[in-house]
Amino acid sequence: MTDWSKRLTDLGIELPEVVAPLAAYVPAARTGNLVYTSGQLPITAGKLPVTGKVGSEVTAEEAKGLARQCALNALAAVDSLVGIDSVTRVVKVVGFVASAPGFVGQPGVVNGASELFGELFGEAGAHARSAVGVSELPLNAPVEVEIVVEVE
Repeated sequence: MTDWSKRLTDLGIELPEVVAPLAAYVPAARTGNLVYTSGQLPITAGKLPVTGKVGSEVTAEEAKGLARQCALNALAAVDSLVGIDSVTRVVKVVGFVASAPGFVGQPGVVNGASELFGELFGEAGAHARSAVGVSELPLNAPVEVEIVVEVE
């Protein structure tokens, strides 16, 4: 088992409280040695800090920071189910970006999540990924991220 919780502390990162589901689902579910998270919004202290479309109301740089928060929320969901130290690698990241017409910078936005996983997990954070532009997200969120991790 790797001491990812110590790595979080060393990086000055604190996992947030698990965000309560907005509908009929659980934050994370395990099957075999994989944990799938539900899509996580960038909810911070119980609310969305920013709403709107990326490329109009929200800048790509702001959205990248929001994607990082989504990733932290996803890790909190994993931690609450199996403990962060049981993670052996990040397998897949899917990022949804509420995009204004003509905005094509979704990969850069979702890098906010991907870079966090690299910072925290090193090589074990390298993952397959999709970065998708969508017209709307729940609560008018700019970004949503879901992950799949392998665990011991």
